[in-house]
Amino acid sequence: MASKNFLKVIGPGLLWAGAAIGVSHIVQSTRAGANFGFELVWLIILANIFKYPFFEFAPRYASSTGETLIDGYKRLGKWAVYLYALITILTMFFLMTAVTVVTAGVFANIFESAMSINLWAIIIIVFLAAVVIIGKYSFIDKFVKSIIVLLAISVIIAVFAAFSGGYNPNPEFTKDFNWILDIGFLLALAGWMPTAIDVSVWHSVWTITKKKQTGYAPKLKESLLDFNIGYIGTAILSLGFLSLGALVMYGSGESFSGSGVTFAGQLVNLFTTSIGPWAYFIIAIAALATMVSTTVTCLDAYPRVLEPTTKIIVPKLNLEKNTKSLQTIWLAILTAGSIIIFIFFLGNMKQMVDIATIIAFLTAPVLGWLNLKVIQLKHVPDYAKPRKILIALSWAGIAFLVSFSAYFIYIRFFAE
Repeated sequence: MASKNFLKVIGPGLLWAGAAIGVSHIVQSTRAGANFGFELVWLIILANIFKYPFFEFAPRYASSTGETLIDGYKRLGKWAVYLYALITILTMFFLMTAVTVVTAGVFANIFESAMSINLWAIIIIVFLAAVVIIGKYSFIDKFVKSIIVLLAISVIIAVFAAFSGGYNPNPEFTKDFNWILDIGFLLALAGWMPTAIDVSVWHSVWTITKKKQTGYAPKLKESLLDFNIGYIGTAILSLGFLSLGALVMYGSGESFSGSGVTFAGQLVNLFTTSIGPWAYFIIAIAALATMVSTTVTCLDAYPRVLEPTTKIIVPKLNLEKNTKSLQTIWLAILTAGSIIIFIFFLGNMKQMVDIATIIAFLTAPVLGWLNLKVIQLKHVPDYAKPRKILIALSWAGIAFLVSFSAYFIYIRFFAE
């Protein structure tokens, strides 16, 4: 691939990574290592493997058909669009709140502010919503690319430094994963690992947006290369964050706080303990920028996917002049709904994150199945149809997600 073409193609995969590397990695992966050492490495690996096809189908479909997954859902029938809209609207406020609260905690800790976490969260989401309106796609695209690189370098250095110190947890403070007591955390970890499956729809929209922005229609191999760089990178970083939690905190007698501010301080300390105090400002900036990029990416994506969804559900709105207005309306709804949760329902940060990630896990089989149906539609070119091994992996992924969801429901509601 010519370098200039590669630069035109690269972007949607890194935007996807920007959405993924946030709560799932910084919070959940690190907590997994801090709570259970390396015991849940298998879950992170399986979640990344079994969810892979559902995310990969997004650039595959968009680059080969010139349509987003939302258009594909429409081809399945309007019921699929209604189903997607229902899942999105039911989950977006929890996701947006969880992401923004973690961002607010990082801000409050780094700036040593006495201002409440609620107020920090409101200021951040209002400011970043304005950035989305003013900055548009090109700004977000460039911003996220630079942040992903900075964070990746920071994590790699910290993990190598931590491993050099050895793995010596104090048995007095260690515990094993319990399949009954800790099942909620298992789903919370896997729910956003590497991220929620509805982010696949965002990726398909970003792919089409990138095409319009650059005027270059990427080949299927180019789009999949962009995706795989982002996907494999996030998988490696998830194991990196787990390793930091395991090597620095597991068996130390210390556990992560439910307070967003305290958690942020503990997170930065993981890095400085491994690398040295001199790295504080680098790590603080990386953590801060990463959560900002995740928050602004989510704020950009939800209105971007709900605008065409609304036009399909309400055909009379399907006019080009309504595009910007609908995106602004959905951005206002998302921002206002999140602020209401900040003011009236914001409690323990860990609990808020777990609720959001568990909901993401429970809805994942439905969205995964929809993506599988879409990529097999007749109008998808034969060269773009996934191989049998990818189809088989998709069904294995659905079985994986359904099995754990059923087990969770049984343990929570039916087991004595």
